[in-house]
Amino acid sequence: MAHINLLPWREERNKQKQREFAFIAGGSVVIAGLIVLLSHIYVDGKIVTQDQRNAFLKNEISVLDKRIGRIKELESLKDDLLARMNVIQELQSSRPESVHLMDELVRTVPEGVYLNSFAQKTRTIEMAGVAQSNARVSDYMRNIDASEWLTDPRLGLIRSTESKRRRVANFTLRGSQKVRKSTEQDNGAGGAG
Repeated sequence: MAHINLLPWREERNKQKQREFAFIAGGSVVIAGLIVLLSHIYVDGKIVTQDQRNAFLKNEISVLDKRIGRIKELESLKDDLLARMNVIQELQSSRPESVHLMDELVRTVPEGVYLNSFAQKTRTIEMAGVAQSNARVSDYMRNIDASEWLTDPRLGLIRSTESKRRRVANFTLRGSQKVRKSTEQDNGAGGAG
């Protein structure tokens, strides 16, 4: 039988397979490297884009914060102006009340009673005076109770003294001014009559 040596052919085939394997392995490494490089470039691009977006948003937020600060200043100014307008409106609406109050004080003081002082804090009124008797002070309190503009008389102090050989009653009296909602209507009726 003839001896045929197939060794060189097998070696050649093994070398060819090794070269193909090395080529495929090298190609795979290059492709993997390219994929990693491209993904790295893509991710870096996304990061840069997101950083630009974040910077834009920060700038817009700072602009809006300035606007919000200005809006708060304007709201504070508006509240101050509204408070001033309310005070002016209250003063305008209460202006006729002082005239009515003085008029009512004159009308309610009975004969034999003289007021020495009169003080008003908000709606509370304090009066001090002299009366010919305690009964005159009681009449004065009844007149205040029946008044359209005064209410709630409270006797603070009454002291009988002698002045010019006559007995008189020194008194202090507190009351309240009624809040009337129809002040403008009274003014209109008073102005027409």
